[in-house]
Amino acid sequence: MSDATSTPLSNKLPLGFRWSSVKAGIKASGKPDVALAVCNGGAAAAAMFTSNQVVAAPVTVGRRHLTLTGGRVTAVLVNAGNANCATGEPGIAACRKSCIAVAEAFGCVFDEIFPSSTGIIGVPLPVEKLVAAVPAAKAALGDKAENAEAFATAILTTDTKLKVAQESFEIDGKTVNLFGCAKGAGMIGPQLVPHATMLVYLFTDLAASSDQLRSMLGAAVASSFNSISIDGDMSTNDTVLLLASGKGGVSAQGSAVPAFEAALQRVCESLAHAIVDDGEGVSHVVTLEISGAPSDDDAKAIARTIATSPLCKTAWSSADPNWGRLLAAAGRAGVAFDPAQVLITIAGLPVFEYGVRAADFDEAATHAAMSEREYTIMIQMGNGAGRAHFITCDLTHEYVTINADYST
Repeated sequence: MSDATSTPLSNKLPLGFRWSSVKAGIKASGKPDVALAVCNGGAAAAAMFTSNQVVAAPVTVGRRHLTLTGGRVTAVLVNAGNANCATGEPGIAACRKSCIAVAEAFGCVFDEIFPSSTGIIGVPLPVEKLVAAVPAAKAALGDKAENAEAFATAILTTDTKLKVAQESFEIDGKTVNLFGCAKGAGMIGPQLVPHATMLVYLFTDLAASSDQLRSMLGAAVASSFNSISIDGDMSTNDTVLLLASGKGGVSAQGSAVPAFEAALQRVCESLAHAIVDDGEGVSHVVTLEISGAPSDDDAKAIARTIATSPLCKTAWSSADPNWGRLLAAAGRAGVAFDPAQVLITIAGLPVFEYGVRAADFDEAATHAAMSEREYTIMIQMGNGAGRAHFITCDLTHEYVTINADYST
């Protein structure tokens, strides 16, 4: 079994898929901005979307298409540089028009096209550019690593790194392959629901139904994409899509199910970590391990409150061991606990014990440990069974600069 990786692709890719990217002129940079993935004959699909009440046109259309087809997708069309959100009925019409263009190119019904967009909100989508790019995207399709990497690169916006991960495992002498790619560097505080800006696309050659995929995806997302935050802002376009071509000769039954669930978990966790690690202006990646809370939900509420606290995040940016901010953030998370039972360590060093500063607190040593790129903060809340693992980051001047000038 291979390990998930966020480095360029090296393992065998899932059978049945082809990928490509082209330049349509949507991104101001002139870089590739249209990505296409195709499964001839269609793939079983499951997706989770943002729980924001304001959603982009492709989220609305994508949900509708999955419902109408019973979870069947022939092609995925992604544009970067324009979110197609808060664009009214013209935005919906533009999304549908692009789906129709792809469907005509591949001889399927347009409901089998899954659309995604990422970029600036409130700007009309130049759909004519998107439609005009479809023939070139079709011609560029391939099933090699460079094709999959081209797809994964074209979906990026403020990202600075390619975010891909792979897993393979054998069942009865046959190999199941899984490939995932993601984009996201800011506006990351996903709370995906089954009905994440973060876009994640997962491809496998396992044979599975849409219902099976939905169940497996929900479990993987809970402890990966729903357990990260860069800035706490939930996007209008967040999407995680899992596609299964069924071309690998292994069905989702027996021992293949737990094996695939484990592989999917590793891929999702790898991509989630990569998103935070490439966050806008990030200089420190901080893992929060909360234990002893009344329930897992309570532990996650504490973790999320700390992860999104501006005071905590700015302290992390300068490696300031200000444990008081951690305790104060936990105290406003809406979870009952007794501070006299709490233990806090930063990078394994004690900072707070049973209601007061730890007797062995070493400010200089803790500052040095927090100066590393990554470290873990562990908080024992009490004697409860609730636990949470959450990945977040610091807040820097660079993040402010990037987002202050984003639309201009």
